[in-house]
Amino acid sequence: MHRHPRPGAEPGLLVVDKPAGMTSHDVVARTRKIMGTRKVGHAGTLDPMATGVLVVGIERATKLLGHLSLDRKSYLATIALGASTSTDDAEGDVLTAAEPGDLGAVTAGAIDTVITELTGPIEQVPSAVSAVKVDGVRAYERVRAGEQVELDPRPVTVHRFDRLALRGTSETRSGRVELDVLVDCSSGTYVRALARDLGAALGVGGHLAALRRTTVGPFGLAKARSLDELSEHPTLSLDLDEAVATAFTTVEVGASTARAVRHGQRVPATGRDGTYAFVDEDGHALALATDESHRSKLLVVLAPAS
Repeated sequence: MHRHPRPGAEPGLLVVDKPAGMTSHDVVARTRKIMGTRKVGHAGTLDPMATGVLVVGIERATKLLGHLSLDRKSYLATIALGASTSTDDAEGDVLTAAEPGDLGAVTAGAIDTVITELTGPIEQVPSAVSAVKVDGVRAYERVRAGEQVELDPRPVTVHRFDRLALRGTSETRSGRVELDVLVDCSSGTYVRALARDLGAALGVGGHLAALRRTTVGPFGLAKARSLDELSEHPTLSLDLDEAVATAFTTVEVGASTARAVRHGQRVPATGRDGTYAFVDEDGHALALATDESHRSKLLVVLAPAS
């Protein structure tokens, strides 16, 4: 029986709603099978326990991934108070556990006071099991090897840290304290570290119980699909042109400039700040660029020369 070759996958982005228990690499591997191409990559890694928005590039759109402005992220999280763990989340070993009396004394007002202190520009010590490199080795790899890892604090910004629900304080007459929160923060902020620091400031310990990323940069859950949904309908969330228009300021150029850009030639500067995208008169993406003196420096050419 003669088999027709499978057509090549179209370039673009998938906004995947990552399930719990999968690494970002696992999602890429599954996506390669679904989309029928090896040219797949991801931006903005999510921990295995986390769910939510993971941006995946297909074919030529993988060239975009390193240039996407993903410097602002939003999460829905559940923080458990009363125990600190080795990983600052529910998957780690319990290091300390609060006495019932101490935990019962935690009030909504005390929680809100500490949340306020953890909002805005802060100095945050990343989790010891983070991907931060220490002398060229990931911190989590050192922890797995049995090393004691101490990381330096780094500046981050928590734009919003809102308590949405509270369960288990003495006011609700329960023996367990959990709070659901919304966190809107800069890239490099660790929500698990916020949980750790909240619990430490309250004197009872704390860790992250659940995490769901709702937005990363301009991409949100509204366009996200599960891997099962993608298996049923393997179509892009955004084709290459839509992805570029969503993520970058676009600069439309005429035919002669478009031809020069397609061939990787430098053209006059545009006066834009940061990274922008050249598009032709039909809105097709040509390249990413940035101004350098009086000329534009092409970072990535997206359109084949013609």
